[in-house]
Formats: sequence, structure tokens, C-alpha cells
Amino acid sequence: MQDSARMWITAVPPFGPDDAGVLLAVDVTSGDPGERMVSMLLNRGHEGAEGVFHLLPFDLSARYRRNGDRLAVSVTASREILAHDLADRPDDLGEHLAGLPHDAGDDDRVTLLCREIATDFVPAERDGAKQAVLLIDHVGPASLGELFSRFGEGEASIAVLHAD
Repeated sequence: MQDSARMWITAVPPFGPDDAGVLLAVDVTSGDPGERMVSMLLNRGHEGAEGVFHLLPFDLSARYRRNGDRLAVSVTASREILAHDLADRPDDLGEHLAGLPHDAGDDDRVTLLCREIATDFVPAERDGAKQAVLLIDHVGPASLGELFSRFGEGEASIAVLHAD
């Protein structure tokens, strides 16, 4: 699926109809190693409102970047935390982690996902902090409407990521 089909600038029902933000879809059954690692780290979230989890920036965070008319969002994680969480897994994610380059802004971080979309949307800032990025985890391909329905039915959850 294309990045733009898995990234939206939208209002998210649990947060209200007036506040548009960035929403990324993460398929927990994906074959993509980065997406699988993001799914694994979502278990570190701390539950806020029902079905909404908040991640500590050290565990999982996001970074905005503009590229002309496109907004790119990268999801990064601590290599150390990933190595610890992957140590006992029988799959090949540990090998994939070893091959990921260091993040340009922090030697301990690696980029797990990067999605971009054509938009003039500029993330809001409050007190120098950029607007959070929301991840919705789900099973299988889904449209935005299907994702919101799944969330309402308890079949998907939303994670809030600190962004810079």
C-alpha cells in the first residue's frame, strides 16, 4: 500500500471534530520489519482514555520534515530498547535491527517507518512542542472509515507519539 494510503491529515473522533492532525496506520500483521517493530513497541504504551495509549518519547517518537509540498513523518525508537525487547524473539527482527542506520539526530535512535503525503498542513506548536502524531494499529488493510469503525468496536487502538 502507498504511504499516502496509510497516512492522513484528519480529525480523530476520540479527540474531537475540530483538531486535525497526522494519523498513521500500522498493520499489526504487516510483513514489513519496521512496522512489526513499531507494533511490538506499542505494548509499552500507557493507557489514557479507553483505547488510547501514550508512548514515552524514549520508547517511540515521531519527527516531522517538509519536502516541498510533502509532509514526511518518521517514527523512531531507541536501538537499545529494541535490542532488549527483541532478544528472546525467534523471528528475524533482531537481524533487521542490526542493519538499520543510526538516526541523524541521535546515535541511539533508528527510523522504523517513514511516510509522507502531499499537503499544506503545518503541525501546530504549543510552548515549543510540535503536535503529537497518532498511530492507529489494526489488522489487515483498511480505509480511514474502516479504521475509525474498528476503533469504535475495540478492534483497533490509538497511540499518541511525542513529535519533534
